[in-house]
This record gives sequence, structure tokens and C-alpha cells, in this order.
Amino acid sequence: MLPAIALSVLLAATPALAIWPLPRQYSTGTTPLRLSPGFSIKLSGVNHAPSDLVAAVARTSAYLHTDKLQALVPDRGASSAGAINKAKFLSSLTLTLTSNGPAKSISQEAVVDVESRVEGYTLTIPADGSGASLKANSTLGLFRGLTTFGQLWYDWNGATYTLEAPFSIVDSPAYPYRGLMLDTARNYFPVEDIKRTLDAMSWVKLNTFHWHIVDSQSFPLVVPGYTALAEYGAYSADMVYTPEDVKDIVAYAAARGIDVMPEIDTPGHTSVIANVYPEHIACHEAAPWASFANEPPAGQLRFASAATTNFTTGLLTAAASLFQSHLFSTGGDELNTNCYTQDSETQADLTSQKKTLEQALDTFTQATHAGLRGAGKRAVVWEEMVLSHNVTLANDTIALVWISSDDVAAVAKAGYKLIHAASDYFYLDCGAGGWVGNYAAGNSWCDPFKTWQKSYSFDPTAGLTPEQASLVLGGTSKSFSVLDSPAPPTSTPSSGPVLQPLQSSSGLAREATPTQPYLVCTM
Repeated sequence: MLPAIALSVLLAATPALAIWPLPRQYSTGTTPLRLSPGFSIKLSGVNHAPSDLVAAVARTSAYLHTDKLQALVPDRGASSAGAINKAKFLSSLTLTLTSNGPAKSISQEAVVDVESRVEGYTLTIPADGSGASLKANSTLGLFRGLTTFGQLWYDWNGATYTLEAPFSIVDSPAYPYRGLMLDTARNYFPVEDIKRTLDAMSWVKLNTFHWHIVDSQSFPLVVPGYTALAEYGAYSADMVYTPEDVKDIVAYAAARGIDVMPEIDTPGHTSVIANVYPEHIACHEAAPWASFANEPPAGQLRFASAATTNFTTGLLTAAASLFQSHLFSTGGDELNTNCYTQDSETQADLTSQKKTLEQALDTFTQATHAGLRGAGKRAVVWEEMVLSHNVTLANDTIALVWISSDDVAAVAKAGYKLIHAASDYFYLDCGAGGWVGNYAAGNSWCDPFKTWQKSYSFDPTAGLTPEQASLVLGGTSKSFSVLDSPAPPTSTPSSGPVLQPLQSSSGLAREATPTQPYLVCTM
């Protein structure tokens, strides 16, 4: 590891590339090059270019003129002024779609099943000023390459330049799922703030927005056929997401290469449903809350009830109709069994059906997941549904491993595809203080704060056999908004390091210090 003084010398001497994540394969040179005043981005071999690709080209062109990012060196590039002024001009970048047939839109390609997305590209920028070339066999790949191209340049006195031409980049992700989760239930986030988060995600090639949209505290989603849940469950009439809002967010995300995976956590974390449907909720706001829930307010679905199972299946399928994603998370974490032990209605249902609580949970899970499969969705669950409960899950179910990275091997051993989301690496709300109880000196359950260096050190395949490693789909940062509102400042900059081990060719953990200049440029 570089000592601090050596790192300071490195920063002083060498303007770092601002590419994030670093491409799987790349080479650079030492020749200055600048964009010509009339620089243009052209499309080649793209018949009837999709409107979102055209828009992406326009945004990239605008960023190149307005971003004004200066080199991460003490003089911000002044010592290179002579070389910049003598540099040759690059007049154009040509985008070529190498696949046959009509071009699909970025939005279409961003929402295909997570294991089928094609995001690779090849970018070549000669040092002599002849045209640059970006090639991909998908518009989504062209979009990722545009993002990289835009990160190669710095500004000095109005000149957009690099000191490291020529560039040769061949890039594609090592893992298909690279995400950020945002909780909009504990605190509401306006649509424009979500869009701002999506913009930042796209700049670091995160491709899945996990929208933890409802929870025990509030139900801001207006679901067709179940609109009273938002009417009586949102914090206010203004703090809701209408079907039009969802459509807007989903479209905005897809045009930036991002799939939106919704989550309605069941059967726990559902207290707010009792505001409209009290018959479906056990131990609603029971006290002391710590005996009935992991956090207040207490309240869980009475999943042993056939009526509650039917209600939940209907709710989930209706909500699923609002989203294009093939993925839908049904949660399944932090189920409090004492809640059901104390609930007379649940005990009566179990007795009449001659079932145990686990058997009833299995029936509930199979029914709700079958409803989602009928709607064309693939179920995503928290790790407890694999490790803590004896329930039947479809073979294509995806598990989010959140409690600890130590649990990854057990989930893989069970044979399920998985997404890294462990609190010991990827929770962005850790170390910010506790939010329940009168504990003046208390702190969060997952202390300490997870630095970007900590996330960057993560090894996606640690402790896994090669066969088990093939089950890893990727990873995600998590921002539960118990103490953040709105647009948490830590979310996207801290999510960037999660992506790098998932993007590199090996997928292995990396040493943080040599990468610090790259990350600071993108923050």
C-alpha cells in the first residue's frame, strides 16, 4: 500500500482518469488531444435510431461542453497549458451498432432479464486527431461507451482535453446486477430527487434501482384497485407516487440504462396496511414494540389466513403491473414469530388448517409468488426466505444476502442465484446514529460507517467454490432512509466502489489506495 506522502506525490504529478468504474481492458498513451470547437457525435449503421439513443448522444455532447471538470492536480492543469494549446483536435466520435436487424432502444435493452443484458463496448481514440470510434452490438452498450467517453476529458481555459491519447478500451461488466437500493417509506423522496439519483447511477454504470417503496411506516405507492392504502398510508396527500409518477420514473431510468426493481416487503414490515385493512394485520402497533417487531411500529400480515393470502397476491400483482422490470422483490425479512404466537386469529387459522406457522408461510409464499410469475415477474427475496424458513421457492428465485457477508456461502450452497447486499460492506446508513429508543450515546445496529474503501475491498467470490461463484449475479448498495431525507448525499458516491469489483475482469477485491484519484474525480 502506498504511504500517504507517496500518494500526495502521485496526485500532484499525474492527472487521474475520471473513468468509473475502470474498464476491464484499457490502454492509454502520453499524447495531448483536445476536442475541436465543432466536435460532433455521429451514428453509423443504426437504422431508425431510437429516440433515447439520440437523446443520450445529445446529453453527452452537452456534458462535454458544460461539465468543466478540471484535472485532479494542485494547479488544476495549469502546468499542462502549453501542451494543451499545441494539441491536435479530435473532430468526431462515430457510434456503430454491430448487431443485425432493427435497433432496439436503450430502454428496451435495460429492462430485459438481468442475466440477458448486453452492455459491452469497444472505444478507440487515436492520438493523431483522426476520428474516434465506439462500437457495440447493443444500444445499451453504446450508452455505456458514451458514458466512458465523457469521462476521459478535462477542462482548462475552455479547452476540453486529455493528456493520455491514444485510448483503446474494451469493456463489459463482470456481473450483470449492479445496483442501489433506496427506501422511500421511512422518508419520502420527491420524483425529481429520484431522477437525480438515477442520473448519478448512470454515470457510474449502475444498472438496477431497487425501489424499497413501502414499509411499516408509510405506503406512498398508489396501486390500482388498492388506492386507499396510499390515501390513508402515505405521510400526506402530496407524498405519494401515482401510476403516472411510476411510469415517469421507470421510463427515465430505462433511458439511462437502469432497470427499476420494486419491493413490497411481506409478510413483515406491513403495519401501515392496518390503516385500511385491519383484518389482515396481526399485532398492529403492539407494545412493547421490541417484543413484536425489529423496529416500530409492529404489525405483520396474517399469512395463515386464506383471505389475507388472496389479498396480498392481488396487491402484489396489481403493483407489479406498474413496472416493466422482470424482477419483483417480495422481501421476507425480519419475521417476528411472537407476533403470531400472541395473535388469536392466526392461532385459530393454524388450528383449523392443521398447519404449523412454517407450513402456513410456505402456502402464502407459493401463492404470492405464483401470482407474480403469472404477471411475468421473477421473485427476489431477502436471505431469511432461504436460510431461516422452510418455504418452497422457484429455482429462479434470487436471494439478497443482507445480514452478513458470512451468509453468502450458505445461500449459494442452497443453489439460489444471489445478490451481494451485506450490511458489513454495503449499507450506507450504518454509523449514522440510532433512531429508536432514548439512547443519547447509542448508534446504529450495523456500526461502523461503511467507507468507500471498505466497499471497494469486497471480494464477490470469497469462500465460494467455482460452481457457487457462478450463482453470484452482482451486488448493491443499500440506503434505508431512517435518517436520510431526501437525496442522501452518501448514496451514489459511496455506491461507486461497490461496482468496481463487479465490473473488473476478475471480479476480485482490490487495494483501495491506487484507485482513490479515480473515485475522487467522480464524486
